[in-house]
Amino acid sequence: MNADFRLACVLFDLDGTLVDTAPDLLAALQRALRSHDLAIPDERRVQPYISYGAAAMVRESLNGSGTEELQKQVLAAMLEDYQQHIADQTRLFPGMVEVLQNLETRGIKWGVVTNKLRRFTEPLMAALQLTPRAACIISGDTTGNSKPHPEPMLAACRDAGVRPEQSVYIGDSAHDIAAGKVVNMKTVAAAYGYLKPAEDPHNWGTDALISDPLEILHWIETNTCH
Repeated sequence: MNADFRLACVLFDLDGTLVDTAPDLLAALQRALRSHDLAIPDERRVQPYISYGAAAMVRESLNGSGTEELQKQVLAAMLEDYQQHIADQTRLFPGMVEVLQNLETRGIKWGVVTNKLRRFTEPLMAALQLTPRAACIISGDTTGNSKPHPEPMLAACRDAGVRPEQSVYIGDSAHDIAAGKVVNMKTVAAAYGYLKPAEDPHNWGTDALISDPLEILHWIETNTCH
């Protein structure tokens, strides 16, 4: 146990960390590609790009082919479709219901810092009935910069009424961990998220690596004072 670390807030990345958005994002992408008579790629190839945004998913799907204008058209179609089906199949990752309940029972705040735009973040959080429970919800366009810039991390702490040094940030990409570290948060890498095959989260400089959301509770027990 770290006797010097009293945890006040757990901050989560959204896609690939708190919630499994892959089914709805991939379905929207496939419908957009189909509407343009384009080939549907293997989901396993595209899913790791979810953490880098819809535009990255479209680029990977087209695999370098197609004009910039075509990419824009497919992206626009995907986002419009996704907004209409934002929580059809999206759910909290298994074990995350228990994690959030445990945090709330302990009186530990929790919130979300994501690069997902507000037009998607806010209705998704509402659909999952998470909005009133979160101490803060910071989207990719809430502040002037998105992760890994420190601005959204600091905004989350202000909204939650905590200091970065009292917080841990959990995410499934290198830029998540970098964003937490730059403001002196503890960081935990979610290896169950949307990692690219060549990525090794052991190289991200994180404080911990978890393969299941329930491991968050074990990390809190062993690394914080109560």
